[in-house]
Amino acid sequence: MKKPELPPNGKIETRSDQKIVLDLLKDSKQLELLSQIEKDYPYWDKFKQKTKSFGTPTSLLWKLMKLQRERNINRIKISTIPGFDFKYNTSSKILERLHQFDLNLGGSIEGSNIIPDKEKDRYLISSLMEEAIASSQLEGAVTTREVAKNMLRNKRKPKNLSEKMILNNYLTIRGIIKYKKEPLTPDIIKNLHALITKGTLDDDNFEGRFRISNKVKVVDDITGEVFHTPPEHEHLDKLIIDLCNFANSKNDSGFIHPIIRGIMLHFLIGYIHPFVDGNGRIARTIFYWYLIAQGYWLIEFMSISKIIVKSPAQYARAYLYSEYDENDLTYFIDFNLKSMDLALKSLKEYIARKLSEKKQLFKLIRHENFNERQAEIIKDLLSNNEQYISINEVQNKYGIVYQTARTDLLKLEEMEYLESKIIGKKLLFFRSKTFEDKIRKLNFT
Repeated sequence: MKKPELPPNGKIETRSDQKIVLDLLKDSKQLELLSQIEKDYPYWDKFKQKTKSFGTPTSLLWKLMKLQRERNINRIKISTIPGFDFKYNTSSKILERLHQFDLNLGGSIEGSNIIPDKEKDRYLISSLMEEAIASSQLEGAVTTREVAKNMLRNKRKPKNLSEKMILNNYLTIRGIIKYKKEPLTPDIIKNLHALITKGTLDDDNFEGRFRISNKVKVVDDITGEVFHTPPEHEHLDKLIIDLCNFANSKNDSGFIHPIIRGIMLHFLIGYIHPFVDGNGRIARTIFYWYLIAQGYWLIEFMSISKIIVKSPAQYARAYLYSEYDENDLTYFIDFNLKSMDLALKSLKEYIARKLSEKKQLFKLIRHENFNERQAEIIKDLLSNNEQYISINEVQNKYGIVYQTARTDLLKLEEMEYLESKIIGKKLLFFRSKTFEDKIRKLNFT
């Protein structure tokens, strides 16, 4: 990824600049064009491209834009350590998204109807798997969703570093629920880090431990160019305490919308970079913890990292834009809100698709004495004739106990849809030799 160009000085410091900016403020046509551009809150690189045909030096137009932004800016001081004064704007687009999330994620109006009650456990498990996989992929895990989900559903031991990262992430995300009524503390952050990095670091001594040197930097993997230099390690204890105080604040110094505060926590973990590795995974975990703790229960069913992993460069640039433009967090807030919006839409589409598939299953149920789980197992096997199924996989996929999963599969074997084999120490189930004939008799497509 190419390092973003630093913006020019946004302050109006000379009389010449002051005169030009004052003249621009009188030009209603130019102001209207700038207003349209500002709706997307562009960073300097995009801003100069969009304004290069204006006939006025882009650096002066930038000064005017910065002047406009400062009129509605919100300022936050996270710590007395230098470099921890931040600011952000709440544009109309940001406010609109926050309003929609308030309606949906807390379940006050629409959220409670998005997921059928009987399906919640199943959808939750699927979503947590997706989030664990995508969040790990963002940090370099190399595997496919299918292989990773198979590992998690079958409770198979991870075979490599990537699978360890995914398993750790999955267990950590599932475990954060127990902290949702507790204030955030440095020990909780360390405990989560120990869980999320178990067996994946070059030195196990750094699991759940803050870095003890200043060698850690955020660099381009190919060129080695430094993108971000974190604060010195001597400041970490104070910075993490200050971060926890910010997370636990009751808006004593001014209201900050909970979703925006959660996104800020996400940013701050990455900015502080307290660990030698795993900072991104911890940042996204803390974000989930915070929103769940604030009552946004539907966030558990949304995989935001699955959206982010499709545009990792934009994710990285959102971090850098905020840092490089005077710690203006609006860029990072805007990117994350867009990702949340896409994740919510994806969840709704996924559930609608599953409900449609469920209606198709009723046709199979009418012809045979199946329950819905058994019908769905048959449906899955129709689309993948080489698939095998284990008892653990059915148990984890549907959120049922081991014995119920075993009974479901043995019943399908008794009905001659499946046959089983013991491979290694596991009992696995496959399509039977008569599977296709039985399906044809059902006239099920």
